[in-house]
Parts: sequence; structure tokens; C-alpha cells
Amino acid sequence: MAEKTDKQPRPPDRAPDDPLLWPFAAARLAMDACFWWLERGPAERGGSDLPWTTSNTVALELATMRLRDCTQTRSGQPALVCAPYALHRALIADFAPGHSVVQSLQQGGIGQVYLTDWRSATPDMRYLSIDSYLGDLNVAVDEIGAPVDLVGLCQGGWLSLLYAARFPAKVRRLVLVGAPVDLSINSALSRLTRNAPEMVYDQLVARGGGNVSGEEMRRFWSKTPGPDDVALALQRDLSDAEGGMLLARFDHWNAETLDLPGTYYLEIVNWIFRENRIAGGKFVALGREVDLKDVKVPVFLLAGLDDDVVPAAQALATAGLLGTPPAFIAAASEPSNHLGLFMGARTHAYAWPRIAKWLRDDLSGVLARRA
Repeated sequence: MAEKTDKQPRPPDRAPDDPLLWPFAAARLAMDACFWWLERGPAERGGSDLPWTTSNTVALELATMRLRDCTQTRSGQPALVCAPYALHRALIADFAPGHSVVQSLQQGGIGQVYLTDWRSATPDMRYLSIDSYLGDLNVAVDEIGAPVDLVGLCQGGWLSLLYAARFPAKVRRLVLVGAPVDLSINSALSRLTRNAPEMVYDQLVARGGGNVSGEEMRRFWSKTPGPDDVALALQRDLSDAEGGMLLARFDHWNAETLDLPGTYYLEIVNWIFRENRIAGGKFVALGREVDLKDVKVPVFLLAGLDDDVVPAAQALATAGLLGTPPAFIAAASEPSNHLGLFMGARTHAYAWPRIAKWLRDDLSGVLARRA
């Protein structure tokens, strides 16, 4: 057993710098510190006092989320942004002017934009599963009015893809941004997840009383983002007054963490990252085995060339798993790290306007033009 100490344990090797998929990188920390953690009490959880960039109302209160309605006009096709349910709050999709997915879609002509604002897990949520989140996503889509355009960010990407495969008639178009799907394609994250003993993940859940504590993972994170890291994520100089405000806002956002239900977390670790069930066609969603070949809607894939969490090769490989005709698959790679795909000023100046235009475009003539 490790000697008890007041120092924060650190892993021998650095995990991927980006904390968006923190639970898996945290496994390395847990291997060094799990016994030490067992002697500490769980952290208190609080709400957020960071304001949203885009005005919105809560359209629906569900067990897993608040469905936020950012709609400007009721005309046009609705888009639902599926935020990642990981360490941080859904403000990652609406961080600041010029750094907001919601805002970029609106400015690109998408009048109806909705956002999944995932709840931090409470003790009574510890048995919620991936099915629980798919079920509530289905309720949200029905509330908005199917079919919707689904925009999945990171872990929200694989959730959106599962939904599109399970309910193909309810999705018109699908956007996947930095989304891990085929974990047979190597990355530092997938290697770390596979190599950590299974008991490590079970102990993380036991340590949180059935949930995985975001606050403890943040405290034990091996690398707190510094100004240079934040500048890379936001893709701008932070030395001026506006940059200083953005840095302070990022630090505040980074400090506000979400807990995950233990059942949901272990399903992600084992079924998706260790067993690769989604890509392998063996994932059962809401009672039915899903086949990605059932996804035949137009798809847009966005990857980061400097993304060490979901490498571009992994993010773009999803195209080969789908039933969508190649002519209806659009793909783009940006000089961006992982967070920069969602928050970066350059990405929002170039990639997101292209995505918004693609969502608005009439694709009926694509096949004829490419024939």
C-alpha cells in the first residue's frame, strides 16, 4: 500500500493534456492514489454562476439534462448540439463571443439551435446508464420535433451517432466534431484506457459512492492548463484586456466540474473504449443492437490536426463505418488541438461557418455534380 502523504500524487507519464476526456486519463492517477483517496470524503457539489454567452430558455427539465432553447426564429431546420458529458459543463459549446458553437451556428443562418446541458450526477443518478442518456436525448428530439440536425461534440459525438443509428428517421443530418468512435485506431487515450486494470475504474466509482467525482479528478489532474494552454485552446493572444477576461472565464469554467454516474462511466470505459462495441457493431442501444450502416444521412466530420485526445485519423475513420454514400460525407481537418475544435477563434472563423452552410445547403444535386 502506498504511504499516506499530503502531497498530490502524480502519474509517472503525462496523460493527454486536454482534460475533456478526463475519466480515462484519470485512471493513471487512480493507480497511484486509489488507497489514499479511500480515506478522504467526497467533495461538495455546487451549481454554476457563469453566464451563458447566448440567451436561452430551458425548454425541458429531464433527469439527465436541461434542454436549452437558443432559438432566434422558428423557421428553418432545428439543430441540437449534443455537448460532451465529461469533466466540464456544456458551456464548452457556448463559451464566449467568437468562441461559441451555438453563436457560430446562429450567425451561419441556423435559426433554431438547442443544447444539451447535462446535469452533474447526484447520488440518486448513480445507476443511470448510456441507455438513460439515449432515452432522454430521444425525449428532447421529440420535444423539438423530428427530424433534427444533430451536432455531436467529442463524447457527445458517439452519443449522437448511436442515436442516429437507433432512430434513423429522427435525424436529418449529423455533424461529428472530434468524436471518438473507432477505438481500434491508436491514440494515447485509447492505449491508457486499455492498459489500466479494470479494478482501477471500479475503485474510482466506489470512491465516489457510485459516481465518479469531477472535483477530485480536477484536483488530482496532472497538468492544470496554464495561460499558454488556454491560448492554444482559444486560438488567440491573451495579453490584452479582452484576453485577460477570457483567461479568467476559462479558469472559472475549468474549475466547475461535473460528476458522472458510475454505471454510465463504466459502460463507456468497458463497452466503448476497451471493447470497441460501437465500431464493431456489437453495441446494444435501448434493447436493439445498432449497426452504423443504418446511418445513411449526410454526415460532416471535423477533426483537429493537433488533437492528441482524438487524433484526426481516428475522428475521420468514422466515415468508413457508415451507410451514408461517400458523396454525402463531408470532412475537414483544422490546425487545432481538441478544445480548439469547440472553443478556438480560428476554428469558429473558418470551420464552423462551413458547417452551418453545409447544414443549410440543398444536397439533392450533390450526386449529379459528382457523377
